[in-house]
Amino acid sequence: MTGISLKSVGKRFGDTVVLRDCDLDVGDHEFLVLVGPSGSGKTTLLRIIAGLESPTEGEVFFGDERVDDIDVSDRDIAMVFQNYGLYPHMSVYGNMAFGLRRRKLPRSLIDEKVRDAAGLLGIEELLDRRPRQLSGGQRQRVALGRAIVRDPAVFLLDEPLSNLDAHLRVRMRAEILKVHRAVTATAIYVTHDQVEAMTMGDRIAVMNDGVIQQLGTPDELYERPVNRFVASFIGTPAMGFLTCEVDGPQLRGAGVRLRLPADRLKNVPGKAVCGIRPEHLRPHSGRDAGCVVEGVVEVVEPLGSEQHVILAVGDETVTAKLPREHRFHHAEKVTLSVDPARVHLFDPDTGQTIG
Repeated sequence: MTGISLKSVGKRFGDTVVLRDCDLDVGDHEFLVLVGPSGSGKTTLLRIIAGLESPTEGEVFFGDERVDDIDVSDRDIAMVFQNYGLYPHMSVYGNMAFGLRRRKLPRSLIDEKVRDAAGLLGIEELLDRRPRQLSGGQRQRVALGRAIVRDPAVFLLDEPLSNLDAHLRVRMRAEILKVHRAVTATAIYVTHDQVEAMTMGDRIAVMNDGVIQQLGTPDELYERPVNRFVASFIGTPAMGFLTCEVDGPQLRGAGVRLRLPADRLKNVPGKAVCGIRPEHLRPHSGRDAGCVVEGVVEVVEPLGSEQHVILAVGDETVTAKLPREHRFHHAEKVTLSVDPARVHLFDPDTGQTIG
């Protein structure tokens, strides 16, 4: 049982700063997701936890033990990579058993562990095959099985599903969570896909430019983002942003009228960026006169039971997620309503959440 703590961890490669002052506590048996765009530092942070990179500054702890000077082989971890890392000349059984044989475990124990893991992952019938005879999803299961048999204290997974098609990724997300529930290990999972993060993580650390922007549960990140970056990164389709100015009891912008509670406006320094999620916009009715967005339809994306309608609102755009029974057309002028309690406010200079 191992929790993980990072204290003021930074990393530089020459003059390039990759990580800045990262503090992170991962609970024992927690499934934590590191999410962010390419180049945000999430894989470097994972490699520091693994011992594949050394921090330039800061400390790494497994439980109460400082490990940043301990070799990767002594950290009781197992890693799963996006390229699987299977030995092509070995069978599935050989790949899963390889690490156990190096530890010189008894043959009967190795066989028991390999077959137990294969049963958990549903790959018993593949044990005699070579990696080239497997599909991408089967190879990923083998890579997971090779990690499981080691009974590690910590699982580290670096974008393990990025090489799979969309349908298979959904299935494999469920497989990975099933494995995590079945073993007693702490897991840290790196991805650039916020859908993976939101559906898998007990908590999520959102990273950008080498900094952990926010750490919280999926609900906390969705409902209470600390800044514009987190708000834009979490949610599909992405949140739209409209620049407004305080005009008495409301915020006004090009095509925007938002009447918000007075206690929210008192913290707005004359101007704010208003964030509105697509699912919080709805067709306008006369009862919604205090909170409306008016724009021109640029694109309509039909998606079965719903549609995404992209509106030009002045010089900015927002996307609305709307039911299909309301039909919209290119260049049509549209008025939509939004619940004022669902409007997010951001400082136009710092991007930080206001109120």
